[in-house]
Amino acid sequence: QVQLVESGGGLAQAGRSLRLSCAASGIRFSEYATGWYRQAPGKQRELVAWITSGGRTNYSDSVKGRFTISRDNARNTVYLQMNSLQPDDTAAYYCNLGGPLGYWGQGTQVTVSS
Repeated sequence: QVQLVESGGGLAQAGRSLRLSCAASGIRFSEYATGWYRQAPGKQRELVAWITSGGRTNYSDSVKGRFTISRDNARNTVYLQMNSLQPDDTAAYYCNLGGPLGYWGQGTQVTVSS
């Protein structure tokens, strides 16, 4: 059974940083592209950052230069380092493995106060 468990969300002031982690189990993590989506209240879920099995990364324009995605295949974990947080970054953040039809974590809330 595949499980994705996120951690690291919480409350932060604007300009500060948070680091999200997502630990995968029950799957050959290193073989999959993985990434982070987010969904704010009343908005559609959107892709934030993506990293391929080979380590190529892609970011949404709204987070480029502020967020960094990385993976540790030895730990079956993907990370999202979020710097210079803004109130517009407030959302539930979801870890994904294998694309929209793949596997999803339960989500972790990030709230940024101004």
